[in-house]
Amino acid sequence: MQEYSSRPHSPVGLDAHGISNVKTAYWNLATPALYEEAIKRNEGIMSHLGPLVVRTGQFTGRSPNDKFVVKEPTSDDFIWWGKVNRPFKPERFDELHRRMTSYLQGKDVFIQDCWAGADPQYRMPVRIVTQYAWHSLFVRNMFIQATPEELAEHKPEFVVIDCPGFHASPEYDETNSDVFILVNFAEKLVLIGGTEYAGEIKKSVFTAMNYLLPFHEVMPMHCSANIGPKGDTAIFFGLSGTGKTTLSADPKRTLIGDDEHGWSESGVFNFEGGCYAKTIRLSPEAEPEIYATTRRFGTVLENVGIDTNTRRIDLDDGSLTENTRAAYPISHIPNATRDGHGGHPKNIIFLTADAFGVLPPISKLTTAQAMYHFISGYTAKVAGTERGVTEPQATFSACFGAPFMAQRPSVYASLLGKKIEEHNVNCWLVNTGWTGGPPGVGHRMKIAYTRAMVNAALDGDLDDVAFVVDPVFGVQIPTSVPNVPAEVLQPRNTWADKDAYDAQAKKLAGMFRANFKQFEENVADAIKAAAPQG
Repeated sequence: MQEYSSRPHSPVGLDAHGISNVKTAYWNLATPALYEEAIKRNEGIMSHLGPLVVRTGQFTGRSPNDKFVVKEPTSDDFIWWGKVNRPFKPERFDELHRRMTSYLQGKDVFIQDCWAGADPQYRMPVRIVTQYAWHSLFVRNMFIQATPEELAEHKPEFVVIDCPGFHASPEYDETNSDVFILVNFAEKLVLIGGTEYAGEIKKSVFTAMNYLLPFHEVMPMHCSANIGPKGDTAIFFGLSGTGKTTLSADPKRTLIGDDEHGWSESGVFNFEGGCYAKTIRLSPEAEPEIYATTRRFGTVLENVGIDTNTRRIDLDDGSLTENTRAAYPISHIPNATRDGHGGHPKNIIFLTADAFGVLPPISKLTTAQAMYHFISGYTAKVAGTERGVTEPQATFSACFGAPFMAQRPSVYASLLGKKIEEHNVNCWLVNTGWTGGPPGVGHRMKIAYTRAMVNAALDGDLDDVAFVVDPVFGVQIPTSVPNVPAEVLQPRNTWADKDAYDAQAKKLAGMFRANFKQFEENVADAIKAAAPQG
């Protein structure tokens, strides 16, 4: 085995993970070197102004049905078993591991030793071994780089082996398909095979952090976070399409991170050293900072349209997927923190894109309501994606990130509730979805109004405003918000057909209650009582 590294590397070799007899092991290559290797291997092409453009083949997003957790004694009692965390036999894992390492013999591999977590007390040394050079560049962008001195002493506590070219045999391996993402907490090892989608790597590390940190009373959160001019930290929970990245990328506030954070006794810290932003129809006017990253060397652009002659990209091109992505180091964002830290949050924003058009555009939550909405993780998708579907589709994802939460939602909700109470945090529910009716009747909430409402909450402009209680959802609606028409604040007032509003609100309230039944056994009565009553 040949080894190539321009910097010191860990004394812990690949043999510790069962990997041997590879052709060349490339350790901790810098960004330009990874460009060279990726282009030399025809893994991608360089675009105008410098980003590396790659294709991820048939998998342009996560494969949730192909993710499993090894069922073993050390973690069995703590795992939230079910649709998200499906059990996998240890012996099948060992066999796949053996065949995967055999597959790698005689092949080049790329290794990045790095950190997950910006808090020195809770950061985890991780190692990502990849088959592709561009996957190694993705990892280098997404996680926190170690110094040369740290690399020389690096002892990984969690390892990911990523082999897109190796496929499982479902009948033999007892996988769902030839793709697999297998998490083994006992061996502190993740195996990924059959998919070129790089997002599986970072989400696997998130899963590990989300499992481990609650044992240290640290709250892991699928959220974005930023800091105001007065040093006040805000966190934004929200599922895809709710505006989490857009609203947290505020030029007046300093970005901590856009996807995954921890909340320890010292405050909020980023898990990552980079961002993984959606780029489809990205606007230079609405999102100038993120847009600028698509014109910078070091950024990886996944499945973005490109003219192969001029090498100019087309961010409006969704021919391969609507899930086009840019992976870039957070240093590409000019107003981002470099240490990945913020203080204890003053405000928590829960974002939802309510396509039913009945939730208030902004409302204040009690601690119990905050925990209820956190566990629910509600948003709604617009109808029309399938023939014959004419109504909005409710989506509930526990903790606003169920695919990455290894423990039971009540564990995370309990931690959140404790920290909200301890630090006297204001909690808000913000609807970035529809008003005046569902799609086709009403319209999407104006982004200018949403920004004004979020800014008012963060700046303390709602501290002395009167609130009224919504009769269906029980949340507190402000009677006035600067730069927002008063009639917009009460959703029922925006509907021409009041009876239709009442019916739709009652329907959504019922969906909330039906979804929450699965969690009732493990939550306090006060949280159950926070359910919509309509």
